[in-house]
Order: sequence, then C-alpha cells, then structure tokens
Amino acid sequence: MRKLITFIMIFLLFAANKTEAKLKVVTTTTDLGDLTSGVGGDRVEIITLSKGYQNPHTVYAKPSFMAKMQNADAFVKVGLDLDMWGDTLIDGSRNEDIYLGAPGHIDASIGCEILEIPTVKLDKSQGHIHIYGNPHYWLDPLNGIKIMDNICKGLCIIDPDDANYFKQNKENYSKEIKSSLQGWLKQMEPYKGRKIVTYHNSWPNFAKRFNLDIVGYIEPKPGVPPTANDIAKLIGVMKEEQAKVIIMEPYFSDQVPKLVAEKTGAILLVLPPSVGGVEGVNTYKDLFNYNIGKFIEAFKKS
Repeated sequence: MRKLITFIMIFLLFAANKTEAKLKVVTTTTDLGDLTSGVGGDRVEIITLSKGYQNPHTVYAKPSFMAKMQNADAFVKVGLDLDMWGDTLIDGSRNEDIYLGAPGHIDASIGCEILEIPTVKLDKSQGHIHIYGNPHYWLDPLNGIKIMDNICKGLCIIDPDDANYFKQNKENYSKEIKSSLQGWLKQMEPYKGRKIVTYHNSWPNFAKRFNLDIVGYIEPKPGVPPTANDIAKLIGVMKEEQAKVIIMEPYFSDQVPKLVAEKTGAILLVLPPSVGGVEGVNTYKDLFNYNIGKFIEAFKKS
C-alpha cells in the first residue's frame, strides 16, 4: 500500500512538473520578444538577446548568449541579414533544435511586406545595403501581425498540445493591434504626406503605413557618415522640400542632426525603433503610441 501511494505521489509530481514546464524561446530583439509573449503567454519563457536602445545591426555575439541558447526550444529572428550575429550564436550553442530548417528556427520575416528589395547588383560603394530588402519591416503594425503568425506556427509545431492556446492568444493580440492601428491612422490623417528626414534608412515601412514622405537621410548611404558636402546638400533639399522634422534612433550621435536642424529650423525627434528604446515603451503597442504621439507633437509645432 505504501509503495502504491509513493508511486502515485511521484507520478503526480512528475505530471505537475511537466504541465508547468514552459517552452524556452530566445529572440534577437525586444519587438520579437513582446510579440512572442503575446502568442506564448504563460506557456513560454522568453530570453531577448538585444536591448531596445541598441543598434540591432551590431550586437556583439557574447559567449554568454550561446549558453542561454543551448537549451532553447525556439529561436526567433528578424532575418533579412539584420541579425546575422544570431547565426554565429546558433552555431556556438550546438543546439540542433534551433538550427536553420529545424522547427525551432523561426524567421519572423516570412510573408511580411518587405520594401526596397534590390534589383541591381550591389557593391560596397553603396553602403550597408541589405541584399534581401529593408529589414525594419516590424515598424508596420500589419507586419507585426504577420510576425505573430510565424511565431504561432513555430510554437504549435514544437508544442502541439498547446496549439489552441497559442492560436487564441495570437488572435486576441492581433485584434488589439488592428483596433489600435485604426486609431493611429486616424490620428495621423491630418499630417498625410508630411515630409521628413531620417538619420538611417530604418523607417520606410512606418512611413508607407502612415503616409509620410521621406525626402532625405543624414547618412548619404546606409552606414556611411556624411561629409560637409553631404550635409550642405541635405540642408538644401530640406529647405526646398520644406521638411521640418528630422528623426533619429537613440543609438546614433546627434551632432550632425542637431546642426541640420539648426540650419533648417526643423525639429529633431529621437524615436525608438524598438520596444525598450526609451523609458515607458514596454510593448509593441507602446512603441507606436509613443512614436505617433511624438510625430504629432512635432507636426503641430512645425
């Protein structure tokens, strides 16, 4: 009798531990982390490798990251050669569950609207051009919904027992984003066609979705610092086009943007392209609420 009771207790304890076990998901960016949380809910443990205030192109592949990935069930990446440092980490982790082609290797870009896909042969003289198109696609909320579709598909394959839970969470968060998008579009409607300048070419998807016109960049080519001649040309373009707002990411130097703003009378906005880029932006929806709010403030003043 005692043996039977002991066996039952051990079985129940094992079953409870199995039920409470969470999928371990590693994401390269904070945006993917939040969207994964929206799908996975309390059935996933999320580790995000980069910070929202970091340049996602240049994250250092730390050995400690490899250790975090050794027992991961899934790995979610931006793709399109933005976070190639993640490939180095996968190799170092020796975790076959997240190798390219494995169910646990989730490319968030699949099916998203990707802009600026090169149609000509590229070389280094063109700057840091992404060969598969502009990888900042998450800055369109509709792409955010597609990202969740990709995450959901991956999690359902890895953990089919919780598939309905993941699907329902995805539907709920997707509805929230769609509802919020209608409000954001309505807020931005009075400023349709406003001309802006950006530091880096990070905002084409955002500009297209919210009807903004990017007329120039602080960087003459992606990743290439501007010369005095480049700055003079940009100032001329801004005056001619009457562009009164400059936006830059928090991880770039503001020295040149401040100079251009001073010479043109433009307003300089430091906007986060990712969750966690500034204090208070803790979710994917927060990211758009914050950035759209800052845009509207600037447009009203300009």
